Amino acid sequence: MFWVDRRALFKAVGAAALIGAVGSVVPRAEVALPRAAAEPLWHELFAQWVPEIFAPVPAPPEHTEAIVIGSGFGAAVSALRLAEAGVATTVLERGSRWPNDPWREIFTGDDLPDGRGFWHSTSFTGVTKVPMRFADFGGVLDCTRFQGIDVWRGAAVGGGSVVFSGAMIAPERRFFDHVFGGVVDFGELDRVYYPRVRGKLRLDPMPGDIYHSAPFTHSRAWDDQVRRAGYRPVPNDSIFTWDVLRGELSGAVRASAIAGRSNLGNSNGAKFDLNQNYLKEAEATGRAKVYPGHRVDTIAQEAGGRFVVTVTQLHPTGAVRGKRTLTCDKLFLGAGSVGTSELLVRARETGALPELNEHVGDGWGTNGDVVLARGASSVAGNGQGVPSASRIFDDTGMALSLENWYIPGIPFETGALASLAMVLDPTRARFGYDPASGGVGLSWPRRAQDEVSAAAREVDRRIADRAGAMAEYSALGYDANALFTAHPLGGAVLGRATDAYGRVHGHRGLYVMDGAAIPGSTGTVNPSLTITALAERNIEAIIRAGH
Repeated sequence: MFWVDRRALFKAVGAAALIGAVGSVVPRAEVALPRAAAEPLWHELFAQWVPEIFAPVPAPPEHTEAIVIGSGFGAAVSALRLAEAGVATTVLERGSRWPNDPWREIFTGDDLPDGRGFWHSTSFTGVTKVPMRFADFGGVLDCTRFQGIDVWRGAAVGGGSVVFSGAMIAPERRFFDHVFGGVVDFGELDRVYYPRVRGKLRLDPMPGDIYHSAPFTHSRAWDDQVRRAGYRPVPNDSIFTWDVLRGELSGAVRASAIAGRSNLGNSNGAKFDLNQNYLKEAEATGRAKVYPGHRVDTIAQEAGGRFVVTVTQLHPTGAVRGKRTLTCDKLFLGAGSVGTSELLVRARETGALPELNEHVGDGWGTNGDVVLARGASSVAGNGQGVPSASRIFDDTGMALSLENWYIPGIPFETGALASLAMVLDPTRARFGYDPASGGVGLSWPRRAQDEVSAAAREVDRRIADRAGAMAEYSALGYDANALFTAHPLGGAVLGRATDAYGRVHGHRGLYVMDGAAIPGSTGTVNPSLTITALAERNIEAIIRAGH
């Protein structure tokens, strides 16, 4: 009876306390100034805090043997392997190249965000459902709004590796084969390319000393609950550098990963992002160069076979520094699922790449992302450390994983245990083109949101019931949210828009090397490891064959 009473007491109070705690915070950028006056003030502050991103950027060469568009996982792999093969390579990235520093606040936090956090947006409502406003700026996370879904994607040198959770996990063979339909051999990835990526990115589970530290109280409570519900938590491989977290715990560096900061970057470099490995090594060859602040607007192919890329050079404030037309012999698309799909769909519909087939723009999905919250079983010490410690799997209904998460931007105990679910959702959407505006967009059905939310909610509630969770969040609509995805996939799928290695049908020398090549899901796990492994596999085959 004691536990029943406690649960009744906390039924809605826990959720209200969570929302109240978050809602009482006034974002730092929301100042009592008109927008026209506020933005130059904030831009001046950003220039003082992170002068590196305001430095002049050299102009890329007019012609390069290869151009890589984007600098995320697939793009970075392509750049390194091309450079190692002796191919002169230009990497074009719309976002800035952000530095790391053990003590400076390079990135903003999603507890008190400012313009450094978001790509040319003035408002954001995240998983806590608290609206925030800030100055327009070229920050690191692009929240692209389509009908029915918000898509979170990176906008910085390093792409999604700067803003992702750090968990890098291979799917089970059965789900991989279900999604890819035999186009890619899982055994080949499992033997060669998954291990290659794990070694390059130094992936390993959270060490015991960090797991048992105060900031990861929520991780231990999460594991305890799922065990009590009959599940076995499985440790997650992570890209975080654990010695940096140890430095945070000891006070040797500024707290970041242990203080609920990740979605908008880790200032001290705790996340071993692509700037610290693939991209760094690519530039070290002397044959690859990354050009930040270069947004690719259109792509085309000349009659002789060369590719033409139109580029707008952007200042971090959004001011246009200039426009260029560049050419290359081979063009590698790594702008992410949305960016790559937009370029291809626009090129097909305008006739710039007229031989693209009908599958371009198709096969897009959200990886079944759902963010969840359930109550804790007891009031514990503080802690909202970022790296994900573990996950569970459930196939009693729709197959899904639940991954231990943190509550973004909240570094203290809230009474909530957060999870990120990834549901094996078969729903796919198609990008369309509006000739009047020149825009590319899509619509995500409400039915898909409801189905994945219901599947994830059922598992999460089962855990909460069996583990004696003290708070109920469904009354506030906080318990399950599928209105966004951080894992957009598809739009130029392997074996349909391309061959099995990313060579785009109809245009020799054009390749898709990123999440656009994946058919909407990576089988209930985070996509980053599979995107990177596929890029390693595909670029190796392309270089070996010479095309």
